[in-house]
Amino acid sequence: MYESFKMDLAGRELRVDINRVGKQANGCAFMHYGDTTVLSTATASEKPRDGIDFFPLSVEYEEKLYAVGKIPGGFNKREGKASENAILTSRVIDRPMRPLFPKDYRNDVTLNNMVMSVDPECRPELVAMLGSAIATCISDIPFDGPCATTQVGLVDGQFIVNPNQTQWKDGDLQLTVASTKEKVIMIEAGAKEIPEAKMLEAIYMAHDINQTIIAFIDDIVAKVGKQKHTYESCAVPEELFAAIKEIVPQDEMEKAVFTDEKQVREENMRVITERLEEAFADNEEWLAILPDAIYQYEKKTVRKMILKDHKRPDGREITQIRPLAAEVDIIPRVHGSSMFTRGQTQICDVCTLAPLSEVQKVDGLDENVTAKRYMHHYNFPAYSVGETKVSRGPGRREIGHGALAERALLPVLPSEDEFPYAIRCVSETFESNGSTSMASTCASCMSLMAAGVPIKKMVAGISCGLVTGETDDDFVLLTDIQGLEDFFGDMDFKVTGTVDGITAIQMDIKIHGLTRQIVEGAIARCREARLFIMDTCMKPAISEPRPTVNEYAPKIISVQIDPEKIGDVVGQRGKTINAIIDETGVKIDITDDGKVSVCGTDAAMMDKAVEYINTIVSDFEEGKIYKGKVVSIKEFGAFIEFAPGKEGMVHISKISKERIEHVEDVLTLGDKVTVKCLGKDKMGRISFSIKDCLE
Repeated sequence: MYESFKMDLAGRELRVDINRVGKQANGCAFMHYGDTTVLSTATASEKPRDGIDFFPLSVEYEEKLYAVGKIPGGFNKREGKASENAILTSRVIDRPMRPLFPKDYRNDVTLNNMVMSVDPECRPELVAMLGSAIATCISDIPFDGPCATTQVGLVDGQFIVNPNQTQWKDGDLQLTVASTKEKVIMIEAGAKEIPEAKMLEAIYMAHDINQTIIAFIDDIVAKVGKQKHTYESCAVPEELFAAIKEIVPQDEMEKAVFTDEKQVREENMRVITERLEEAFADNEEWLAILPDAIYQYEKKTVRKMILKDHKRPDGREITQIRPLAAEVDIIPRVHGSSMFTRGQTQICDVCTLAPLSEVQKVDGLDENVTAKRYMHHYNFPAYSVGETKVSRGPGRREIGHGALAERALLPVLPSEDEFPYAIRCVSETFESNGSTSMASTCASCMSLMAAGVPIKKMVAGISCGLVTGETDDDFVLLTDIQGLEDFFGDMDFKVTGTVDGITAIQMDIKIHGLTRQIVEGAIARCREARLFIMDTCMKPAISEPRPTVNEYAPKIISVQIDPEKIGDVVGQRGKTINAIIDETGVKIDITDDGKVSVCGTDAAMMDKAVEYINTIVSDFEEGKIYKGKVVSIKEFGAFIEFAPGKEGMVHISKISKERIEHVEDVLTLGDKVTVKCLGKDKMGRISFSIKDCLE
């Protein structure tokens, strides 16, 4: 017999069925929020995976198109690889939960969320986040929960808890906050220049709501939760640490890591590693875990230097940003390009413009999102960190970083009416030593301006790190963390924004939450740093968008026509529009509301295409002069084509001022002529005259 648990969450019923389905999983929660249904499961292997020094957690978010009454498109009528939204949702579930598992746990764990029904009033992503937490809490898998997640939107100046799909898409804020009983453990946000104080208000409103959900989960665990299983600890023995310190004293390790050159530090650590491998060559047990032990020793050394001595590995002050450099137009012939360098992190971004027909089609569970006009893609090749590895295409990290930079810039992009282009930015990582996603945001902003995209304001981003001690008050915030400080620190708090407010936040932590003092401090520190980056680095390179698009970018002319005359422009089976395209070489897109976009690189041909379109949709007016060519000759006159599919007739008596016996005496096929509209004849037909245009 299964049990159901219910609570009111933001005015809707949240119901969790336990032991109804998925009984062979370690934990299973059958989630219902409104009519949204998600099956969340948590499973773990019986034994740790051999030969690894990390916790092997996998999070899956499966979008079943039957959930919204769709059959997958394409030849194969089965769901394919995970969509970008599914990957991003999996990352948002992973980030708050991963730190709550034991650090020495090496058993494989999989959290799977299958979306089976979607109610537009209840976003399935949120239900999956809650389902993963509940399934793990009631399972026998070691987990220091519970944790809960709440989403907050902002519509007409009012916060909305767990907004529906439309409110989430069209509102001014898309905030996701995860919490434990005491602290915030994850923040993800997209915002339309929300002031820092307003953002903090929303974050802690969500945190308070999370406490009611946690109480609900506690009740479920108390009634149906399993006893947590014991596991084989993979912690490094203290005896090994002591032996390492005998060979490599603390001061020697500090000297090895204290350098602003990543390559020098890696060489120093290589030498130390070889000495230790030689020393423990006869101890196979210790030799197997030596890499993890060295990593832990290096980590403790860096953390001590920062926390106790306020010394950073590269010698910077706690609030100091690494050397900055920026330039634009580094790549010829592309539509826009820039390069942004911060220390040993370097991003080249290239912007490409195209007609709106090139927008990315999105086939997912949200009916409100069917296309993306702005696309940001991020690439992270192995050479950027001095490694050799075959490229297998973008992974979840690359997709996540691209989405963050995309979200950061969306609020400042011009509307389609203001700038009728599809826009793609590609960030190529040339060199990486921490926070390439924030460098990508800065580089993308500059390449957009270089391409002539009239963005409303400049956007920059920076990451703030953290090292904590034994108490909540014992911590150090680090502005602009490099790779080592990210690896060994407790937080990667990324914030992007303009001078007026925040456009995106992404917070990753490795500890069991942040106090409000830390969150407020990090947000304030990031604002100060991003303004510094804009003023001292980005603005000297390019201070505002260029007034016109690049010479190699396509030009677009927009024309509004009567929607009822779209068929006239298209013609039977596309004959008319294809004739215009063939003659002028332009690309033409027409929307259902009659908006016509003419795209091309030859201004004269674009003007000609627009003239054709205007002629096709306009009614012939008496007294107006038109230009066309002779396409047919009859005994009684000639037919003149003014635009593809648009013709009129000139009677033989209206061709010349002198009397003529045959039309061919004056006109031949293909002649270009100028005519005057005479209005309608007795039979209601439009009549034209050539002779009235002759001098």
